[in-house]
Amino acid sequence: MSLLEREAVKRVRGALIEAGLEDTVIELTDTARSAKDAANAIECELGAIVKSLVFNIDQRFVMALVAGDHKCLEKSLPTALSLEGKVGRPKANEVKAITGFTIGGVAPIGMTACLPMVIDRSLQRFDTIYAAAGHPRCVFPIAFADLQLITEAIVSFNIAAPLDSLSVDAPGLASSKIFDEGHESRHIGATE
Repeated sequence: MSLLEREAVKRVRGALIEAGLEDTVIELTDTARSAKDAANAIECELGAIVKSLVFNIDQRFVMALVAGDHKCLEKSLPTALSLEGKVGRPKANEVKAITGFTIGGVAPIGMTACLPMVIDRSLQRFDTIYAAAGHPRCVFPIAFADLQLITEAIVSFNIAAPLDSLSVDAPGLASSKIFDEGHESRHIGATE
């Protein structure tokens, strides 16, 4: 039996169709259990992989959708989701119970429960991003705007930071010309 026929994967496929999108779930030959595995299997940039991370904030389950080349800033989640409380990580069996998916294949759609979600704005860098589709060897490609729309996730630039400290997410400031008191011009900004 194809992995595409598994119940968890069929829920993801159904959610795509229900949202008016195409069923684009792909069955991979290699595992996509981690973001790095997924990027290797798909042959895409690590940042184009969506990590679906489940947390609890004061016993309320939430999901953060984070770029594969970023780490989640857990302390920022309550503010981003307008919640209060301490952030914790649920156990694998709790994630399975609340989402209907096993860790490594947790999809942001087709879950058995509705979770408040926040999405990492840095994913907008890519025309196509890839999210888990209910199994560690299944993913689906999607545009950032479509994923945000069907998950109703809050877009935030405060929930994640690059794994590589030399990586820059946002464009630098444009150079501008100002005049000091002596009317000599000098340039400020990213080109200094």
